[in-house]
Amino acid sequence: MRIPLDWLREFAQVPADATAEDVLADLVTVGLEEEDVHRPSDELTGPLVVGQVLTREPEPQKNGKTINWCSVRVVPEGAEQTLTGEGIDPSGVQGIVCGAHNFEVGDKVVVCLPGAVLPGDFRISPRSTYGHVSAGMMASARELGLGDDHDGIIVLGDMGLDPEVGTDVVDLFHLREEAAEVNVTPDRSYAFSIRGIAREYAHATGTAFTDPAAAVTAPEANDAGPAVTLADGAGIYGVPGCDRFVARVVEGIDPAAATPPWMAARLRLAGIRPHSLAVDVSNYVMWELGQPLHFYDADRLTGGITVRRAAAGETLRTLDDKERTLDPEDLVIADESGAIGLAGVMGGAATEVSEGTTRVLIESAHFDAVSIARTRRRHRLPSEASKRNERGVDWEIADEAAERAVQLLVELAGGTPAQGVTDVGTRPEPVVVELDPEYPARRIGVDYPRERVVELLTGLGASVEDAGDLLQVTAPTWRHDLRIPEDLVEEVARLDGYANIPSTLPVAPPGRGLTRAQVHRRRVADTLAAAGLTEVLDYPFVSEGQNRLFGSATPEEGAAQRMVRLANPISSEFGWMRTTLLPNLLETVRRNVSRGFKDVALFEVGAVFLPGDGALGSPSNEPIGVKPSAETLAELDAGIPAQPRHVAGAFAGHEAAPGAGFAPRAFDWQDPIAAALAVGRAVGVELTVVQGTHQAFHPGRTATLSLPDGTAVGVAGELLPAWLEDADMPARTGAFELDLDAVLAAAADRVVARPLSTYPASQQDVALVVADDVVAGDVRATLAEGAGELLEEVALFDVYAGKGVPEGHKSLAFSLRFRAPDRTLTADEASEAREAATALAAERHGAVQR
Repeated sequence: MRIPLDWLREFAQVPADATAEDVLADLVTVGLEEEDVHRPSDELTGPLVVGQVLTREPEPQKNGKTINWCSVRVVPEGAEQTLTGEGIDPSGVQGIVCGAHNFEVGDKVVVCLPGAVLPGDFRISPRSTYGHVSAGMMASARELGLGDDHDGIIVLGDMGLDPEVGTDVVDLFHLREEAAEVNVTPDRSYAFSIRGIAREYAHATGTAFTDPAAAVTAPEANDAGPAVTLADGAGIYGVPGCDRFVARVVEGIDPAAATPPWMAARLRLAGIRPHSLAVDVSNYVMWELGQPLHFYDADRLTGGITVRRAAAGETLRTLDDKERTLDPEDLVIADESGAIGLAGVMGGAATEVSEGTTRVLIESAHFDAVSIARTRRRHRLPSEASKRNERGVDWEIADEAAERAVQLLVELAGGTPAQGVTDVGTRPEPVVVELDPEYPARRIGVDYPRERVVELLTGLGASVEDAGDLLQVTAPTWRHDLRIPEDLVEEVARLDGYANIPSTLPVAPPGRGLTRAQVHRRRVADTLAAAGLTEVLDYPFVSEGQNRLFGSATPEEGAAQRMVRLANPISSEFGWMRTTLLPNLLETVRRNVSRGFKDVALFEVGAVFLPGDGALGSPSNEPIGVKPSAETLAELDAGIPAQPRHVAGAFAGHEAAPGAGFAPRAFDWQDPIAAALAVGRAVGVELTVVQGTHQAFHPGRTATLSLPDGTAVGVAGELLPAWLEDADMPARTGAFELDLDAVLAAAADRVVARPLSTYPASQQDVALVVADDVVAGDVRATLAEGAGELLEEVALFDVYAGKGVPEGHKSLAFSLRFRAPDRTLTADEASEAREAATALAAERHGAVQR
């Protein structure tokens, strides 16, 4: 909504030196959003004056075009030229070449002298053209930014103007005025008018407001007015499509009357292109009062006016010259010939006010906002009228708006108002809201005394009556958004000033911060991220086959794996809740690899869904709207599947990008196992790695991960090669998955870092020959047990079978690192610990040193 400041000053006490920025700053305090500032004079600089054509000499050109070589006086006759500069003739008569032909000798025109700058940075200077030096330009409306007309130059006499030669054109057309533009939210339709903005400015500044509607006295309705019938009854949306219709007629209008410059300037500054006097008057009243009007050529009407719904298949050619097929829901204005307008949206071409119109029928009506909005959307026909009608207008000022239009047509077009005044319909009942005067203080947190609440609501325009402990507030007719007490509370806070509401930080609720599980889960995620993995979040929906392949590591033969089936899945292919994180995690890996990301390491922490033996779903026999019984609640709880959190990771490609002289290592089974062990160490749990099996993993490169007590909690290794090939995944893609809740249950409350010893370590190696069926992990555990407290770490670094090793046996080489916390170990002490470890391995596994 653009607000010309000089227009606003008629109804609000805006200081004479206030700028558009100043007005916007005030309006922001009452909740209006600033949008822009408009100053036409910013794009017009230099000498722009009224000139009079003294001579006009047509000169045909070789290209078939005829130009006019003119002499134009730009100072009053007998006066001296005060302007100086290149191209300015001291005599005050300029030689100008003009290609337009809509003027004659003696006409007064707009002259842009050398040195002037027009919109678009169009600079005027003397230039040689068609054998003459043209020292200026006679301008069209489009060249000055006054409109779209470019068929000829501006002839001031055609606009009813006869200014003195040399008059400043910027002043003549009121181009020094400025406008402030605000964004109006849909619930504040009253602000789509100068009337509404002036009222808001008065609220913001505490100054007086003059209601333009109160300055108009509308005559009483009589039986001599145009016949109007409201035939919509109760409407199709529960309310009549039109509940008030005011009609007036103005006769004897001068068709040649032009829109005065002051009105055209205001409309242009408001963002409305001037058209003709009658159209401009209707737009002017709508902008001033917020009441949309429509003017009909009264001589083109057939019989009386009826407001009704459109007939099926009925058509109407609207003012935009488009033939529209109407819907039976459309509210139309009709006469005996049929529909002549879409009510509240756009009029019809058949009764349009034209250049020859001398009798005008003025429509000022109040329509149902929902009906107008649906019609506007149905026909994709936005207009300034529909913008206001679909948000709601003040039903009380329909007669004042019609009278204001009558006054302007009489004043500017020489018309005569007909005696008849039509005002039919039943005005809506005002909205009455009961308000506890202490409620605003409770909701906002500011002490608003009862007297202050009454003062603010009364200043808003509401009628406030004392009803004991409550206030009965009758909303003003222009405020359709005031329906409930909370609406009034918002107005109290807004009008008292948002700046008066203190900023109070909420008090943090008491507690110890994150829970133990939350701390551990975050530590796990941080550990994996620090190891170079990227966290992802996948959908929990999978197919039945994916659950079966990646779910239980040892499914019973023929047994049905229990899983949660969705009643309304987003896709029939993915109609089950996941029992494992791996399917969608691996799909994310595949998608990234297919799009050029060849080296991928991802992880996810999330819930899986493991139903028990209880029935899923909710009881169907419980009534709606009442609290379920304890038995029902217990049944519902029993039907909720277990949702433990898992953590899973996947690796494809290489551990690093290749570089000059560097070939990165490809991911293999070691990487998912290492990541799983890192998860355990992050929460203080040493997971045990043993050879394992899983139907989705490589049969020889799969590990089962267990807690210290032997409980299996996960799997890690490389995926099944055949599945990787079918899924178009990189070979040797690895993955791991852990039951994170089970790992956290075994974790300590706090992870305490082991102190670092300042004494050197002593490292010794041992190679043990054992039978092929002996598990290396078991031998490693035995060595750790036998070495005692001095052992810091034992690691397998080689497995060998061949020459020097008996058939059916293998050699396992381990590195043992010893360190004492309080002294430097001697070689004998380290050797003694190693011998104790190998002795225990020989006892348990038949190990023999090589």
